[in-house]
Amino acid sequence: MGKVEGGMKCVKYLLFVFNLIFWLMGFFVLAVGLWLCFDPKTVSLLSGDRAPHTFFIGVYILIGAGSLVMMVGFFGCCGAVRESQCLLGSFFACLLIIFGAEVAAGVFGFLNKDKIIEDVQNFYTTTYNENNNGTLISYQNVLNCCGTLAKPCPDTKPDIKDCETGIKDFFNSKLYIIGYVGIGIAGVMIIGMIFSMVLCCAIRNSREVI
Repeated sequence: MGKVEGGMKCVKYLLFVFNLIFWLMGFFVLAVGLWLCFDPKTVSLLSGDRAPHTFFIGVYILIGAGSLVMMVGFFGCCGAVRESQCLLGSFFACLLIIFGAEVAAGVFGFLNKDKIIEDVQNFYTTTYNENNNGTLISYQNVLNCCGTLAKPCPDTKPDIKDCETGIKDFFNSKLYIIGYVGIGIAGVMIIGMIFSMVLCCAIRNSREVI
C-alpha cells in the first residue's frame, strides 16, 4: 500500500488537525443548541399550549447538525490517519451534504426571521389582552418590559420598554448567535472539503505509482 510523502504528508496531518477542530466545533454547535433549547429565559417565553414553536424548530436543527458534525469529524480523522480513499470520499460527500443543508437552513431562517418574531409578538399581545398574568409576568421579568405599543402599561418607568420591542431585541440576539456559528462552520467545511479531496487524490496517485 502506498503512503503519501512530502507535502501530502503535511496535508494529511493538517486534515487530521482540521477534523479534530471540526469535531470540537460540532460539540460547540451541539452545546449552543442545547443551551438555546433549555435556556430558562427562552423556555419561559415560549411555554404554553398556544405559544409559537417556530424558533425551536431551528434549535432542533442546530442540535441535529452538531451531532452529525461530530460524527463526520470522527470519520474524517480515521480517514486521514488510515489514508483511506473510501473514508475520505465519504467524508467529502457528508461535508457537501451538511454544507448544502446548512445553506438551506440559513436561507430558511433568514427568510422567516421576521415571522418568528412576529409570531411571538402576536402571542404576547393576545395574552396581554386576555390578562393572562402568569405568562405576562414571565415576559416582563425576562425582557424588562411592560405592555405593547398600542396599550402601554400605566405608570411605566422611563427605562422600561414595551414588550413588542423587547421581544424583537431578544430574539434578534439569539438568531445572530445561530447565524455567526453557522457562518463559521461553513467556512471550516469548505477548507475540509478541499483538504480531503487533495489528500484523496494524492493517495490514489501514490498507489498508481506503486
